[in-house]
Amino acid sequence: MKIPPNIDFFIFDLGNVIIDIDYDFSINELKKILPEHKHDLTAQFFPSQFHKDYEKGEISSEEFRNEVRRLYNEDWTDSQIDHVWNSLLRTIPQERIDLVHRLKFQYGTGILSNTNAIHIEKMAEILQDQNGESSVYSLCQAVFLSHEMGLAKPDLAIYEAVLDEIKIPGKNVLFFDDLAANVEGAKKAGMQSYQITHPRGLVEFFGLI
Repeated sequence: MKIPPNIDFFIFDLGNVIIDIDYDFSINELKKILPEHKHDLTAQFFPSQFHKDYEKGEISSEEFRNEVRRLYNEDWTDSQIDHVWNSLLRTIPQERIDLVHRLKFQYGTGILSNTNAIHIEKMAEILQDQNGESSVYSLCQAVFLSHEMGLAKPDLAIYEAVLDEIKIPGKNVLFFDDLAANVEGAKKAGMQSYQITHPRGLVEFFGLI
């Protein structure tokens, strides 16, 4: 396995780094329960302000669901909303889990994700079903989730909070994310960072394919 020099701590995003996500799939699930004349409103689902608020823990899961109902003026059940919301979470290739565990034996490892309580609960189910893991908390030594921190990428404050917690200089930390803005945010905090741009990008980085 190829390890970059001078790295003591590896930090991984969740979406499209650990777990594959598919926004289009989720939008199609939304359309299944939404009257056709409202399908144009599906474009507002993920960019909504209440989504951002939920990721930062500024509203509860109950408030989030009520905002979804209000946006579409539909009296959906919690389970209907949760299904659509979680349907973007797809598969977790075992090779990624194996890689993270392998690194954990010799290096510090962490998760840093913009996420929310509903997704983290579903992630635990997927990890148990697909990989035999109990939750995201079993993957790495440190787990930093936006909704628990009240902060979100790519704001500088979230990276600085992570560095303050792990007590490792940014130059000795390598961060992986699928979004260019989040990679740049980590660089501004002094971290080394790498953008994952295809499904095998993570294992490829470490020379495992």
